[in-house]
Amino acid sequence: MTKKSTSIIFYLMLFISGKVLMAQQNAIEKPPFLKYENSPWVDSIMKSLSPDERIAQLIMVAAYSNRGDDHKQEILKLIKEQNIGGLIFFQGDPETQVRLMNEYQNTSKVPLLGAIDAEWGLGMRLDSTISYPFQMALGAIKDNALIYEMGTEVARQIKRTGLHVNFAPVVDVNNNPKNPVINFRSFGEDKYNVAEKSVAYMKGMQDNSVMTTAKHFPGHGDTDTDSHFALPQINHSIERLDTLELFPFRKVIEAGIGGIMVAHLNIPALDSTGIPSTLSKPIITDLLKNKMGFEGLIVTDAMNMKAITNTHSPGIVDKDAILAGNDLLEFTENVPKAISEIKKAIKQGLISQEEIDRRVRKVLAVKQWVGLDKYKPITSKNIVTELNTPEARLLNRMLTAASLTVLKNDTNLLPFRQLDLVKFASVSIGAESETPFQKSLKLYTKVEDFQLPLKATPEQVLELKKKLNDFDYIITGIHDTSKFPRNRLELSTSVQEFISELTEKENTVFAFFKNPYVLNDIENIEKTSGLIVAYQDSKNTQELTAQLIFGGIGANGKLPVSIGEKFQSGDGLDIEGGLRFSYTIPEAAGMDSRILIGGIDSLMQQAMQIKAIPGGQVLVAKDQKVVFYKAYGLQSYSDTIKVKKDDLYDLASVTKISSAMAALMKLYDEGRFDLNGTLADYLPKFKHSNKADITFRDILTHQARFRPWIPFYQDMYRKNGGFKWWTVKKDSSARYPIKITENMFLHRNYSDKIVKEIRKTPLLEKKAYVYSDFFFILSPRVVESMVEEDFEDYLQSNFYQPLGATTITYNPLNKFMLKEIVPTENDYYFRHIPIHGTVHDEAAIMLGGVSGHAGLFANANDLAKLMQMYLNMGEYGGKRYIEEETLRNFTKTQFPDSDNKRGLGFDKRRRRPDKNGIVNNTAPDASDLSFGHTGFTGTMVWMDPEADLLYIFLSNRVTPTRENHRLYQLNTRTQIQQILYDSLKAADEKQQP
Repeated sequence: MTKKSTSIIFYLMLFISGKVLMAQQNAIEKPPFLKYENSPWVDSIMKSLSPDERIAQLIMVAAYSNRGDDHKQEILKLIKEQNIGGLIFFQGDPETQVRLMNEYQNTSKVPLLGAIDAEWGLGMRLDSTISYPFQMALGAIKDNALIYEMGTEVARQIKRTGLHVNFAPVVDVNNNPKNPVINFRSFGEDKYNVAEKSVAYMKGMQDNSVMTTAKHFPGHGDTDTDSHFALPQINHSIERLDTLELFPFRKVIEAGIGGIMVAHLNIPALDSTGIPSTLSKPIITDLLKNKMGFEGLIVTDAMNMKAITNTHSPGIVDKDAILAGNDLLEFTENVPKAISEIKKAIKQGLISQEEIDRRVRKVLAVKQWVGLDKYKPITSKNIVTELNTPEARLLNRMLTAASLTVLKNDTNLLPFRQLDLVKFASVSIGAESETPFQKSLKLYTKVEDFQLPLKATPEQVLELKKKLNDFDYIITGIHDTSKFPRNRLELSTSVQEFISELTEKENTVFAFFKNPYVLNDIENIEKTSGLIVAYQDSKNTQELTAQLIFGGIGANGKLPVSIGEKFQSGDGLDIEGGLRFSYTIPEAAGMDSRILIGGIDSLMQQAMQIKAIPGGQVLVAKDQKVVFYKAYGLQSYSDTIKVKKDDLYDLASVTKISSAMAALMKLYDEGRFDLNGTLADYLPKFKHSNKADITFRDILTHQARFRPWIPFYQDMYRKNGGFKWWTVKKDSSARYPIKITENMFLHRNYSDKIVKEIRKTPLLEKKAYVYSDFFFILSPRVVESMVEEDFEDYLQSNFYQPLGATTITYNPLNKFMLKEIVPTENDYYFRHIPIHGTVHDEAAIMLGGVSGHAGLFANANDLAKLMQMYLNMGEYGGKRYIEEETLRNFTKTQFPDSDNKRGLGFDKRRRRPDKNGIVNNTAPDASDLSFGHTGFTGTMVWMDPEADLLYIFLSNRVTPTRENHRLYQLNTRTQIQQILYDSLKAADEKQQP
């Protein structure tokens, strides 16, 4: 068949299929740069160029910012001697690239067009820059507005690096799972989805003055050959190509895309000669230009790829590409040879000078459209910071979260709701140590982690299976050790069999951090109870998948490709989010990272520098999103142990609202605790005391005329300084079970003596606010009078365990290692030892470490779960713990017309000097609805319902001595709290027009 007859048949088929109509051509939006083709600036440049220089404007060579001076000199020589039109940058770093581009621009007669392959952002090529999700993951996203936002942000970053063109998006429809070169770079197999997302990405970039280039025309999706190494052949009919492969290209053309890149493909139905499509006039000129109506810039795929260099020599192949209809040659290997061959073609009449000039004008028009007619050098100062903005990082997380796809969720397994009475294990297949996925799972509850190599032996698998028998739920992550999510499975037979066995269990969830096509190679994976596809293995995918599993975020991604017979394109279940904390960055909650992070860091460094505290933990949550969680400094001044985020701190008086008040509010809901009742109603020994008629409303607001405190331990001493004979012994026994120190055990009835002393203590004369520990020391007995459990068990079963707050505990050494607990004071008053692992408060240790006024330990994250439940007015994790009206009542000021601003057990915002001279106990901007508590050891928790804001500050300011008051003098806790509000205001101001 002749070339002419092929074209006739092709045109006839297009006409019959109804895809090429005048009405469609009239609907095409022209590429935006075309308006500059005949501009005065383009005219002036054309006049300045010799015939050779005009040809050189059609050539773009490869540049690197990591190849040293020899490479730079090669590029400078090409610019000076050949006046090439542009550069496409590959590997390197942004600072070097900007400096080089400035030098190259200063050397060039005509401003250079700078391009880059940034399909998933600058991170595709440049170090220290952001990599957004690969296009297959983006194909799972329902909201195409997010894709547009990605285009907008990628455009900003490209321009910041001094470039102007992105050789993206990939608009190939990937309908071949074995495709080695497109695959995860495609939006998927659905042509409509591919087209819509390609247009959104393109619009985002071009609306922000970055030229885009759709690739790889006429469609590289259905091939199992990599054109970097050989020439792929596509044997589909014209009808199939027209209705499928060409569809997305047609849509981006209609939307006004500026450029299209032609692939190196052999497509007999479009050109029977067997030449690559890059060199095919029937494909480029006849189809793309004439029939599809594309008027923009046509760019070749890289001219150094084996698909064409195996059969075509440098220079000649460039000439053939120009003759076929391309406007711009990418990655020309021999520039002088290419110019020479194109000149010969002009002389031979194969192409006219006028046609060359027309294409040069298109290239120059692009340069003017991107602003090169007003070129200014780009500064490299602060470029890494400006590329990695919080907004850019937030967008990356939003895209990742929106892509997560739940393919199986039998019996509504996800998100996990019950956290108590069950045991969780996580297995990371393909990991050697704890993964970000496993670390993130542990933010929600206790999860035991295990790792299994990809090539694990039967013995290794058997050992793991034995360990997993002890767990109720198994969360299995299947990881990818390669940089890109390749469509291949690299698991040993024993690991594959292990996975297959797990799929039969109703208690297993799989998180798949690999190319979804690989699921087809895993036997029975479709039978598992829970399956999440994350598409790639990154820190973001791992962290966010963990959050999805426990309800921190939801999921609504849809599978963009079919997985054999197991799953179909479009599959994906919607999962509820917002049950528990999500962990994100400040901008996700309308806060300014620079103000928040910089401000907190600065104040913490100041406090540590002057030894107000050796270290600490700070957590901030807004709208139930943890936007800041950081550990600072050392456990103590005298060692080098750094504070970790999961270290436990002595909460001191924060215990009051974290233990006693939680129990009393729940009992109040149940009608068992009466605010108008008295101690005598619950503790009969108080019936005939001076405290018998004082109501709990007065007691809990600290206006019950109770004394502030009693140093109970002092009553244990004789006048000569020794302990009274019956109080303590050096060894434990049934009569002396309460451990004070390793060689100091208190009599079992001494707690009764403490209660008796509280009962007999005289009342203060005036009814006024005086902060007292008395009731909270008694509160465990009050609670136990109403329940059948002891105080600590009641709190664990009703609050801490269901919340997943597994580190909130009394007597932490019973559950945790000493190194996990931050020390407090060197006690020179009572125990005469450094206090580490036991409660700092003397009365609390005398009560066995369990009290309502002190004794609790926790890390900031677990304490935040309880406080967020309060902030949510009694609900967290889909479970109601306390009635809303109860929390509103207990956390409001009870006597607003008096000087006492306290809530019931909760502290409230005050504006009067305390004993340390601090006027404000909270940030000036904290609302009157806010509530919380502070602790003697240097702790603070505060909640503001008006701003939906939670603040946790944990420190051990009492190390090495309680006489260290610098934390109070600096007012660090309150100043940090104000930073939260400052960051909200700063973010709000950014949004103002």
